[in-house]
Amino acid sequence: MKNIFYLLPFILVGCAEKTPPKTNLLTQVLQSQHKSILPVTQNIDPYELQIIYTEINKDNEETTFTDHYFQANEDNYFYPASTVKLPVAVLALEFLDQHLTIDPATPYVTDRDTLLHTVAEDLRQIFAVSDNEAYNRLYDLLGRDYINKKLNAKGLNARIAHRLETENPTAANRSGLHFIVATDTLTLGAGIDNDIVKLDMAKIQKGIGYIKNGSLVNEPMDFSEKNYFPIETQHELMKRLFFPENFSVKQQFLLSSESSALLQKEMHIAPRLNGYQEWEVWDSFGKIFLFGDSKGRIPSSFKYYNKVGYAYGTLIDTAYIVDSQNDIAFFLSATMILNNNGIFNDDVYEYGETGIPFLAELGREIYQLELKKIVR
Repeated sequence: MKNIFYLLPFILVGCAEKTPPKTNLLTQVLQSQHKSILPVTQNIDPYELQIIYTEINKDNEETTFTDHYFQANEDNYFYPASTVKLPVAVLALEFLDQHLTIDPATPYVTDRDTLLHTVAEDLRQIFAVSDNEAYNRLYDLLGRDYINKKLNAKGLNARIAHRLETENPTAANRSGLHFIVATDTLTLGAGIDNDIVKLDMAKIQKGIGYIKNGSLVNEPMDFSEKNYFPIETQHELMKRLFFPENFSVKQQFLLSSESSALLQKEMHIAPRLNGYQEWEVWDSFGKIFLFGDSKGRIPSSFKYYNKVGYAYGTLIDTAYIVDSQNDIAFFLSATMILNNNGIFNDDVYEYGETGIPFLAELGREIYQLELKKIVR
């Protein structure tokens, strides 16, 4: 068994405090002998596991963060899957807040179909069932040039390059969104973005082969033109959404109180309370930490704000988890790859048997650490 203690980088402590804690809490968690933890930690390298856990410290109305890292490295590429929908959703709300004639409830049609949509409905679909077309519409509204410019201006390291699960996802031309305002129509989007610049970084080529047009290509899959959204950036973005006062105005997302409330509601509300059938979309459908290996209802005392991603064998959850009953709150983000055969795009991945049980138990172990702080 690989000694996971020596795989861990130093812990960094948020805000002004610089002295690392004496105990690496993630080392402690990953030494668990739980049946859902051991399959990963006994041979950890193939999983490309990265974790960030943040304790939230409140003292005299001041909030500080203590961050704990395991193998988090923005230079090691992983495919971010549907987690890219989070920054695009946030930036879409910020964009609308700057256009006083429209809001998230304003109906629109696109050049892609004839149906009526709203940004509010797009958010509901993105966070409840991770709908790709809802994301694609917001992507067309903003465009990759605007998205990346805004994220980089806020000091967030990311590169959003393409739509998801659609024909010609990297096309520079964007569809128009035609918002119906009173008796008029306001067209947004419909621009042309710059070409994608290929990423050049570690682990950008993965596996031993991939499926293309139904046939096996016996060479690593190249992700250099895919989206890039490292776990550090995901984690940092979540902090800014829920504790904006800890960041400069330049670093904040400038959302109205109404847009912020809408975003937070859609991020945590159970699908059964948001128009979906519970037998089809259960509470933990998109909530992996603590609850992902169960289809039972999440206790009402929990508010679980997050975005998950599953694609190309990569499994990700980035979350702000609150238990009001026990006055517990913490941030937790993790990514891992589950592709034992090394073949990408074959839909043979170990999400259910290994990944989801591991991340669910990881969340429970972290939660137990938080509970112990209460009884000290």
